[in-house]
Amino acid sequence: MDPHRDATAQAELVAAGEVSPRELVEASIERIEALNPDLNAVIHPLFDKALASEPADGPFRGVPIVIKDLVIRTAGDPYHEGTRFLRDLGWRSDDETWLAGRLREAGFVFVGKTNTPEFGILPTTEPVAYGPTRNPWNTDHSPGGSSGGSAAAVAAGMVSIAHANDGGGSIRIPASCCGLVGLKPSRARVSLAPIGDFVSGLGSELVVARSVRDAAAVLEWVSDPPAGEPYHALPRARDYNEEVGADPGRLRIGLMTSVPGEDGEAHPDCVAAAVAAGLALEELGHSVESSYPAALDDANYIQFFLVRWSAGVAALVDFWTMRIGRPLTADDVEPLTWALSEKGHAHSAPEYLMAIGYSQLVGRAVASWWEDHDLLLTPTMALPPARLGSIGSGADDADPMAAIERATPYAVYTAGFNATGQPAISLPLGEGEDGLPIGVQLVAASGREDVLLRVAAQLEQSRPWAERRPLVFAAA
Repeated sequence: MDPHRDATAQAELVAAGEVSPRELVEASIERIEALNPDLNAVIHPLFDKALASEPADGPFRGVPIVIKDLVIRTAGDPYHEGTRFLRDLGWRSDDETWLAGRLREAGFVFVGKTNTPEFGILPTTEPVAYGPTRNPWNTDHSPGGSSGGSAAAVAAGMVSIAHANDGGGSIRIPASCCGLVGLKPSRARVSLAPIGDFVSGLGSELVVARSVRDAAAVLEWVSDPPAGEPYHALPRARDYNEEVGADPGRLRIGLMTSVPGEDGEAHPDCVAAAVAAGLALEELGHSVESSYPAALDDANYIQFFLVRWSAGVAALVDFWTMRIGRPLTADDVEPLTWALSEKGHAHSAPEYLMAIGYSQLVGRAVASWWEDHDLLLTPTMALPPARLGSIGSGADDADPMAAIERATPYAVYTAGFNATGQPAISLPLGEGEDGLPIGVQLVAASGREDVLLRVAAQLEQSRPWAERRPLVFAAA
C-alpha cells in the first residue's frame, strides 16, 4: 500500500472498495512500529482501539490519523501536554473535545497521539517528559514545534495527515521543517469547545497535511462551530473544497523578507525560498511587489504578545493545580515553563488588558494593508530547521528565558498573525543547501482562507512537492 497517498486518495480507495478501513489502519500501525523508534513522533499508541473501531461514514472513512497531545482530547486516552507531572500521574482525559468528535464523524481513525513540547511553548519538540522528536529529513534536526510529532509522522509516511494546532506558528513551523502543507485558519474558524481559551484568542486548530486538498477538505468539515463561541469568523462564501483548483484571478501580493521588528536578518536560504515563490507567483500571472504592513515592525506589539503568552502559561499552571489537587512547583515543569508562569503571574490585570487592547490596535493597522493587497508572502521561518538541542533551555542558562530569545527567529514571521487572527499557510516550496525543507508563508485577510487555498493549489500544481521523500520514509 503506497504510503505516499494523501488522505483524500486513501479515502477514495475505501469508497471504491479497493481497500478496507482495517487494512489502512493495519498498514499505518506497521509503519509507526517500524519508523517511530528512529523518530519518536508517536508517544501514545492507540492501536487496539483503532483496530476495534468502526469508522463513521464520513468523507475520510477509514483513514488513519494521529492527534497531537495538546488541547484536543479523546475520552479515556492519555493526555499529558508534554509534561512530566501528567505523565507520572498517568493522566487520562475523561471527556472529548468538539474537534475530536468532528474528526471521528469525518471517518478518521485515531491510531496514536504525538509528541509536543511542554505546554506547546517552543518551536521545537524536545520535552523532558518524552525526549526529542527527530526530523525525517535529517534526524539530527528538529521537526519544529509545537506540532513536531504530528509533522514528523506525516512526513515519514506513518500517516497521511495529522491533527495540529497553532498559537504562534505551531502548525506552520513544523510544516516548514518537514516539507508539508500547514494551514492556520482564521480565529474562531475551528472551535476549541468545550474548553476555555487559555491563550486569549491566539490559538487555532487544524492539521498538517501532504496536499492542499486535504487541508481544504478537513477545514470544510470542521468549520461550523457549536453554539456559544467567544469569537466568530467571517462566514465562508462556499465549500472550501471548491476553492482547490478555482481561478484566483490576478492578485496583488506583497513580498516581505525583512524580519519583523527589524530584529536581525533572515537566513539566505529562507529569503531565497520566498523570493523564488514570488517569481513563481508572477509566472502564474500575479503582481508581486516589495510591500508589507508597517505595523508588523512595532516593537511594543512583539512585547505585548509575550505578555499574552506568559499569561496563558500561568493560566495553565493554575488550571492543572486545580485539576490535580495540589500546587504545581518548579520541580514539576521545565525551567522555561516555570519562568514564563512566574512572568504571567507577575503581570497585573491592567497590563494584560493593555496587551489585548494594544494588540487590537496594531491588528487593525496590520489589517488595513489588505485593503490594497490580496496576500502577503514571507518566509515561514527566519532560520532553517534547527539542530536538536539548540533552542530549549539548558542547564547552563543563567536565565531560562534565554530559550525564548533563541526560539524567536523561528516564530518571528508567524506569531503576528495569531495576534491578528488572520489565516496563513506554509507551503513546502523551498530547500536549503543542506537539503532540508524550507517553507514559505502566505497570509490573507481575516476570513479569506478561500484565497489562500486557491493560490496554494495553483502553486502546488506549478511547483509540485508530492513526490519528495525524506531520508526516513515508509517503504510500503
